[in-house]
Amino acid sequence: MSSSISAMPAVPQYLSIVKDEQTAVNKWEKTSSDSRQALATFTSEASSITTPDELLKNYKALKVVLGAYNMSSNIDQTAVLKQLMTQDPTSSASLAQRSGNASWKAFAKAFSDWSTSPLASADTVSTITQNYLTNGYESSVQDETPGLGDALYFTRTVTSETKLTNIMSDSRLLKVAEKVAGFDSTQFGALDYDQQVRLLSDKLDLSRLSTSNGVQRFAEQYLALLQVNPDKTTTPASMLTLYGSSGSSDGVLSLFTGGSSSTSSNLYSALF
Repeated sequence: MSSSISAMPAVPQYLSIVKDEQTAVNKWEKTSSDSRQALATFTSEASSITTPDELLKNYKALKVVLGAYNMSSNIDQTAVLKQLMTQDPTSSASLAQRSGNASWKAFAKAFSDWSTSPLASADTVSTITQNYLTNGYESSVQDETPGLGDALYFTRTVTSETKLTNIMSDSRLLKVAEKVAGFDSTQFGALDYDQQVRLLSDKLDLSRLSTSNGVQRFAEQYLALLQVNPDKTTTPASMLTLYGSSGSSDGVLSLFTGGSSSTSSNLYSALF
């Protein structure tokens, strides 16, 4: 990111980038020599990788592949990755299905059939390359401006077809949803799955995500809430607050919900 962009607060940065994130990714790639070198190695070696074991042993290629699937933190979990690449991902007994993890499911779906190497396909290599760059860019802006990468990911991932189960299975989507719903992530994460589903079902109006404009406003709300109450300094909510005893719609939330027709620019002005 340029210093002129990164110096701005999160909401105007988001509004500047979300208009054409692909252009922003392309500009970032030119400044990221590590990413260019990683992709050069990956594209030159991809076609020679014909088995799961060969991919697991090729650290540089594996790093790119996992980066494309938001699985970089799993790079040393060889046993997990081996199961994901050798089990039928549609089976209820498979690790992918049992995990409920959206990234694991997508990775398993793409890499479970090695009758012909998945990396023999030029289209697959191209998709991995683009996803690796996009995720790398979003990670970069997230480091500079907390929440910005997650807001961009939310915007490009969520559609009118997204269900609560989709959000629950994706840690990055869930992070955004938790904040907008008013929950403290630490205490919310301590609850069991059924409790989390019930709380989010009560607090989240998924009809807001039925249009691209609605998804964008949801992401803006997340960023605005982060600036008002950053996660790293958030005082843990009491369990009464977590379960919604207040129910207040005053303050920053009211700028994004209800019948207001105000634009993104005056929403930002109202906040800051």
